[in-house]
Amino acid sequence: MTQVVWHITMSLDGFITGPDDSMEWAFKYPGPNRLADEVMESTGAILAGRRWYDVASARYSGRQGIYGGAWEGPVFVLTHRPPEAPTDPGITFLTGGLAEAVATAGQAAGGKNLEIFGAGVAAQCLDAGLIDEIVVHLAPVLLGDGVRLYGVAGERRQVELERTDLAESGEGGLTSMRFRVTRG
Repeated sequence: MTQVVWHITMSLDGFITGPDDSMEWAFKYPGPNRLADEVMESTGAILAGRRWYDVASARYSGRQGIYGGAWEGPVFVLTHRPPEAPTDPGITFLTGGLAEAVATAGQAAGGKNLEIFGAGVAAQCLDAGLIDEIVVHLAPVLLGDGVRLYGVAGERRQVELERTDLAESGEGGLTSMRFRVTRG
């Protein structure tokens, strides 16, 4: 059964990107990472938003940069602004609703998991009850500013989670956690 998994790296102060959408800090923790490897191996497709697409394309080799180039598969980008001339045939732009995008990308996952990238689409999926798990890698860095993991105080509902796995991995003290989103 396809699970919807939000997979992200976060600073200790709760940011998933630094100022100006910087992500270089997140790549400073090399080495084996059991949870990241498990997520990558169980992923059949990725759903992200237009901001992820723009930043990843401009700075991090787009789809080819996912997992340092180790993952290949379809990527879906949910957007109101699809590019006029897409350059990567492995990326499909979706302009419908959120549930439809999750269903389309989930079908393309071929029985594997659907992985969610970014903040905007992930928060919308979480708010709509469409996320099953969150895998977060907690980096030992304080960024001070950037894109928050989940919303702005007072603008999002509380979401209950149950931790199902905990691991230290990589060099430099990265802590990885897997949570099941509880429904209630």
